[in-house]
Amino acid sequence: MHQYHNIQLFKADFFKALAHPLRIRILEVLSEGDKNVNELQSILGSEGSAVSQQLSVLRNKNVVYGLKEGTTVVYSLRDPLIKDLLAVAKQIFDNHLVDAISLLEGMRKEQ
Repeated sequence: MHQYHNIQLFKADFFKALAHPLRIRILEVLSEGDKNVNELQSILGSEGSAVSQQLSVLRNKNVVYGLKEGTTVVYSLRDPLIKDLLAVAKQIFDNHLVDAISLLEGMRKEQ
């Protein structure tokens, strides 16, 4: 029972780490390859402080890690499976979208 509880806590904590639009975007960008803060900033069109703040959350939750290369820190996904998780989340979203569209079309036909 205890082991099961630990896994639930890990999952809850992990999803909390993902629960922010900018953090999701950072992970999507890192899914394509490692980036430093400046690269992330320019891709995301977001302020450095905002990007750094969210990277810090992702680092503390062990979702990403940073390696120092000279004066810059290059960020990577801690686990490549995060890329798959994001893809599945997108599929779920797409399925909901398809359901919503067909529901609307059905309602339109009834009118």
